[in-house]
Amino acid sequence: MLQMKMLYSAPFSLPSAPGYSCLTAKHDIWSGFVFHTRYSQTGNKGSTSSHSQEVIMAMTGGTATSFPMSNHTRERVTVAKLTLENFYSTLITQHEEREMRQKKLEKVMDEEGLIDEEKKMRRSQHALKETEFLRLKRTRLGLDDFESLKIIGRGAFGEVRLVQKKDTGHIYAMKILRKADMLEKEQIAHIRAERDMLVEADGAWVVKMFYSFQDKRNLYLIMEFLPGGDMMTLLMKKDTLTEEETQFYIAETVLAIDSIHQLGFIHRDIKPDNLLLDSRAYSTVGTPDYIAPEVFMQTGYNKLCDWWSLGVIMYEMLIGYPPFCSETPQETYRKVMNWKETLVFPPEVPISEKAKDLILRYCNDAEDRVGAVSVEEIKSHPFFEPVDWDHIRERPAAISIEIKSIDDTSNFDEFPESDILQPISVTNATEQDYKSKDWVFLNYTYKRFEGLTQRGSIPSYMKAGKL
Repeated sequence: MLQMKMLYSAPFSLPSAPGYSCLTAKHDIWSGFVFHTRYSQTGNKGSTSSHSQEVIMAMTGGTATSFPMSNHTRERVTVAKLTLENFYSTLITQHEEREMRQKKLEKVMDEEGLIDEEKKMRRSQHALKETEFLRLKRTRLGLDDFESLKIIGRGAFGEVRLVQKKDTGHIYAMKILRKADMLEKEQIAHIRAERDMLVEADGAWVVKMFYSFQDKRNLYLIMEFLPGGDMMTLLMKKDTLTEEETQFYIAETVLAIDSIHQLGFIHRDIKPDNLLLDSRAYSTVGTPDYIAPEVFMQTGYNKLCDWWSLGVIMYEMLIGYPPFCSETPQETYRKVMNWKETLVFPPEVPISEKAKDLILRYCNDAEDRVGAVSVEEIKSHPFFEPVDWDHIRERPAAISIEIKSIDDTSNFDEFPESDILQPISVTNATEQDYKSKDWVFLNYTYKRFEGLTQRGSIPSYMKAGKL
């Protein structure tokens, strides 16, 4: 039974440690050249000790001849180097993934106690699927492979559409990000972190990504579509949740956040829009209401900032509005930074002492925040005493939502059409500008081994209105 998943969105998402391959490339010998160029995490070239030292040194015998390195040459060298690195890295990863899938199959067959003939048949079916997947990976995926059905979300950097894959009929949510906006707002490291995290995530708590690709104008993430709407939609309909309902969804979110932390990522944009109730929510710009004070201070933060955000969401579920909401972002910022005076509980909305204590332990100084020791510290809090953490997904969802079909969009807002998918006319100068910047999106393409449900069919866990 599927109850809730988490959306990992780019604008406020960062890896907890340097990821992305654009790090310092110094003294790497390749094809007879030595590289001295340095790169930042955003994919932009950084400074070296001296501009005049940025040279290509042709290795001829025992001597090295220096030549001035133009920006164009330097970028071409970088593209060539990254392309080769990504090519061989991908080959190794694909081989490891195939071996892992084979081992998983053998383990499952042993656990099921299959006889040799049944195992032989299962291996044959698996081999056919591997061949089909290899064929898929060699096929260039693009917009023409999908039919756009409806816009289901819109944000500052793009939008999300409900789409159908033409050859299979499978339904997905297509997240579209404008490259120009990513470059202008210096979001390259963020969207790379988002893509990398979605590739690594293969559990029950994070929305699954099946494909990613790009064209001259946009980046595309083809993701699981779940039609029940997000937590923000639910809160707008119900105003507040009971403590039992809050306990259920906060407990699931604890497990979702922990699964992201275990992958080595910080979400940093935990909010109701990104808590998905059997739905694929849309990407929006992060709002200050849910952001921890240490993130605002820009003096360094860690994964504990996500637990602060969860405390704010828990407050909103029980009280009906965020604790620091204001007329302006500036006033919200002021309240967050002065949380010891502004975090108060209205007397007209009664909540239990256990719930109040957990909120105050979430919204606390980072070093004293619940979860600073481990996630077990959160799980053992008295508010979660009735929760069976190991079997939480087996219990009925706290709130039932009616789902008519796999492409049901009744729980999403209406959005007007846009021109984000329209072909763009480019001049020769614009074409060169695209090419000169496009290298930062190298190795963005991805295809997942698993398939998805057919259009119109409702999985068993979604029947009877359960999420």
